[in-house]
Amino acid sequence: MSIKTDFLIIGSGIAGLSYALKVAPYGKVCMITKADEDESNTKYAQGGIAAVMYHPDSYEKHIKDTLIAGDGICDEDVVRMVITESNKRINELIAWGANFDKTETGEYDLAREGGHSEHRILHHKDNTGFEIERALLAAVHKHPNIKILDHHFAIDILTQHHLGIEVNSKTPNIECYGAYVLNLHTNEIETILAKATLMATGGAGNVYSTTTNPSIATGDGVAMIYRAKGRVEGMEFYQFHPTSLYNPGEKPSFLISEAVRGFGGILKTIDGKEFMQKYDARKSLAPRDIVARAIDNEMKIRGDDYVYLDCRHLNKNELIKHFPNIYQKCLNTGIDITKDYIPVVPAAHYMCGGIKVDKNGQSSIKYLYAVGECSSTGLHGANRLASNSLLEAAVYAHHAAMDSIEKIKPVNFCEKIPAWNAEGTHHPEEMVLLTQTLREVQSIMTYYVGIVRSDLRLQRAFDRLEILYKENETLYLKTTISPKLCELRNLINVAYIIIKHARNRKESRGLHYTVNYPKVDNNVQ
Repeated sequence: MSIKTDFLIIGSGIAGLSYALKVAPYGKVCMITKADEDESNTKYAQGGIAAVMYHPDSYEKHIKDTLIAGDGICDEDVVRMVITESNKRINELIAWGANFDKTETGEYDLAREGGHSEHRILHHKDNTGFEIERALLAAVHKHPNIKILDHHFAIDILTQHHLGIEVNSKTPNIECYGAYVLNLHTNEIETILAKATLMATGGAGNVYSTTTNPSIATGDGVAMIYRAKGRVEGMEFYQFHPTSLYNPGEKPSFLISEAVRGFGGILKTIDGKEFMQKYDARKSLAPRDIVARAIDNEMKIRGDDYVYLDCRHLNKNELIKHFPNIYQKCLNTGIDITKDYIPVVPAAHYMCGGIKVDKNGQSSIKYLYAVGECSSTGLHGANRLASNSLLEAAVYAHHAAMDSIEKIKPVNFCEKIPAWNAEGTHHPEEMVLLTQTLREVQSIMTYYVGIVRSDLRLQRAFDRLEILYKENETLYLKTTISPKLCELRNLINVAYIIIKHARNRKESRGLHYTVNYPKVDNNVQ
C-alpha cells in the first residue's frame, strides 16, 4: 500500500504539531505516531517553557544563561535567534489554546529553574507539556488538511539507496522521499511518499536503565538518519535530570521538576546535610550537569542509593498549589512533601545532540527536516538550560515550516520506490532474545557511559555493544518486522553513536565528564 502526502511528519509532540498547523494551509499533511497521538516527550515536560516576559529580565540575560549552561559549545547566532523569537512563538501557543498560569494581578506567574538568572519559566501547574500537547492536538483536529495515523511505526526513511543507488556519508545531495511505515493495526508495511519529511521523534532515554522518558523514547529518528548516512552530532552530551523520584521498579521514572528547586527545595544527603555548596556557589540552582554529578558523587562516596530533596520549610499551601501532581504522586507512594524528605536520584532525561540541522531545521539530507529533541541545532551546546527545549521546538518548527513550504513547490513524488520486501523473514522463535538484549544495552550504557565516564569504561562499552549489534542485525535480516525489534535496533544504533562521540571528545565539557580528562574549572560563578 502506498500513501502520498505533501508533508510527512514523524512524531506528535510540540515540534510535529506546531509544524503541522503551519504547513497545513499549503498542502496535505500526514502525521504518524507509533503510539497514541498524545504520547510524546512533550506530554511529560513538567517545568515549562522559557521566555523573556518582564523587566528586569532581558534577552541578553537569557542568552548569557544559555551560553553559560552550554559550556562554550553553543552556536551564539542560534541562541540569539531562538531567544529573541520566544515571545512570538509563545503568543502562537496561546492563540492555539495553551493556558499558562497567571498571578492575581493578571501577569504570567513565572518560575525560576537551575541556571536561570531570572524568573522566566511560563508553566501550567506542574504539567506544562501536557497542557501544550492538549491545546495543539485540539487545534490540529480542527484542520481538514491534517491526518493523524496513530500506531504507525516508521522503520526507515526512503532515499536513493532504495532506488539501487549506493549512498554513503560522503554522498552529496542525498534526498528523502518519505518512509517505510509499519501499520500496527494491520501489521502491513506501507510506503508513504512525501515531498517534505519532518523528523520529530523526540529523545532516546530508554538507552539507559533509568529514564524520565516514556517507553516510546527509543531514538528512532536519530537512528534512521544515521542509517541513511545523514549527519548526527553531539551525542556524547546526554543530560541526566538530577531529581527523579527514587521508586525502584517504576518506569518511566517520575520527574521531580527542577522548578521545585527553583521554588526553594534544597538537596541534602540522607543524614540531612546540605552538600551542593561543596560543588557550586549556586548550590541547588546550579545547571543540571553540575547538580547531577554532585548527586552521583555523594551517592558513590557515601554508598547511598539516593539523596533527599527537602521542601519541608516551604509554604505548604503554595507548594501544593504550584506542584499538585508532584504532591499527589509522592502522597501515593507514602511521602507527604510538606512534611517528609523526597528521595531522588538522577535519571536519563534529555538528548542534547542529534540530527544536525541548519537554522531552518534542514538536515544534511535534502527535503528532510528535524525539529525538537531528535535534532541538534546548536542551542544547547554541551548542556541544555532548563525549559529551553519546548521553546526550541516551537521556534524551529516555524522555521522548518516556512522553508519547506517554499522548497516543495517544484518537487514531484518519487514513484520508483519499491514496496517493502519481507521475503525470507519469519516470526521470531524466542522474544526473550530481544528482551534480554535490551537489558544488556541499558546496563552497558548505565554503568559505562553514564554521568561519569573513563576511557576504559568507554572501550569496554564499545566492545560489548559491538557483539550485540552483530547479533541483532543478523536477527533483523531474518525476522518479521515488529516494533520491539526495530526499537532495539534503533537503541543499539544510538548507543553506538553516543559511545563513538564520547570516545572522540578528549576533554570534560558540560554533560560529558571523563576521569581521564578532568575539567580544571569547576564552574563556580
